[in-house]
Amino acid sequence: MYSLSRSALFRFDPETAHHLTLGGLRTAYALGLSGLIAQRPTDDPHTAMGLTFPNPVGLAAGLDKNGDCIDGLAALGFGFIEIGTITPLPQPGNTRPRLFRLPQANAIINRMGFNNDGVDKLIENVRHADYRGILGINIGKNAATPIEHAAEDYLICLRKVYAHASYITVNISSPNTKNLRQLQGEGALDHLLMLLKAEQQKLADAHGKYVPIALKIAPDIEDEQIAQIARLLVLHRIDGVIATNTTLSREGVDNLPHGTENGGLSGAPLREKSTAVIRRLAAELQACAEQKGSSVPPIIGAGGILSGADAAEKISAGAALVQLYSGLIYRGPALVAECCAAIRSLS
Repeated sequence: MYSLSRSALFRFDPETAHHLTLGGLRTAYALGLSGLIAQRPTDDPHTAMGLTFPNPVGLAAGLDKNGDCIDGLAALGFGFIEIGTITPLPQPGNTRPRLFRLPQANAIINRMGFNNDGVDKLIENVRHADYRGILGINIGKNAATPIEHAAEDYLICLRKVYAHASYITVNISSPNTKNLRQLQGEGALDHLLMLLKAEQQKLADAHGKYVPIALKIAPDIEDEQIAQIARLLVLHRIDGVIATNTTLSREGVDNLPHGTENGGLSGAPLREKSTAVIRRLAAELQACAEQKGSSVPPIIGAGGILSGADAAEKISAGAALVQLYSGLIYRGPALVAECCAAIRSLS
């Protein structure tokens, strides 16, 4: 069924197809037809960040930036849904075209630029959703906010979404907001995590519940920076880490149509790079946690998962959970159950 839909959707430009797909999922959910689109995977509970996930396969942020389609996407069988990236104020993002398919490589390049309707609209959408499963909310900074004031934007979003999220992801790794990745530097990251952790504790006291924070990092980092990030995650007791975001590399696609477009590359060409970061990060987190006598923050693996074997590879490299995005575009909803089955077979 999806192969037929994909053929039709790929006739449209990618951003139009994206909106048509979300609209179709909303309609299917409203009519009670979601079961015709995807078969729900067998329950396979996994515990991470103090939360119990019905299965280890989630939806990555970026597909549903505003939380417009939470129920329709949840009906595809995901163990958790992550919405956003959201910013304090609405912003249009970069000019179109800003989303490109590279079907020969099962890849996508995007330079969306955190286009979203603002944090207040996202909260309104979350309140209206029926979904009561695990919901991650991914937060970022507005493009107009100077990088030296980025922490203020993250704190605004953290305060606003705290009561509505199962966990909160801090996105400092998108390549499409100017200078954002500077926040991965040791000094800037140390300061940001300190502020976020202090605010998290205040909010936990105020709301009477603890909402975990995860950090989303880039794949384009060297071993030394991975070690620095691991040390700071353990030092500040950050609850989890998502590895990885999209890559600036064009290895393997630079000779393809749209292969040299600006933006972040996702899909199959990212798989090996992302898995290598996960493997190194897992080792560094384990070493830092042992040194500090603290727990090891779990890794959520993302990047280039287009098959069950790809998902299992991420788990074997050290991830506790995985997330899908580009693979869902190329493979369809059946990929969710396939990944769940492959991960379950590792047990």
